Amino acid sequence: MIAFDAGPKLTLGEVHITPGAAAQLPPDDVAEALRRHARGDWGELDHADRELNDERLEKSGPIASIYTASNGVKFYVLTEADRTTTTVLLPEEY
Repeated sequence: MIAFDAGPKLTLGEVHITPGAAAQLPPDDVAEALRRHARGDWGELDHADRELNDERLEKSGPIASIYTASNGVKFYVLTEADRTTTTVLLPEEY
């Protein structure tokens, strides 16, 4: 069976990256994480948080993902409930 990618499931709005994340994360890793986040791949979230994101896609609410960059730095991608803004940040910046 062939998997079909229907494209983005989530509108990211205006994308921001915090100074700490910009300093520590490779740009290609950030771009890949944003692509995955928009398509509903929540990265390293646990099962309960994945289900919560899936529910919020259908209804409303903020969406969060966790990824680890190629240099080992963990980071978050957070989309606001109104889908106008997505922020890339480090855990200590949350």
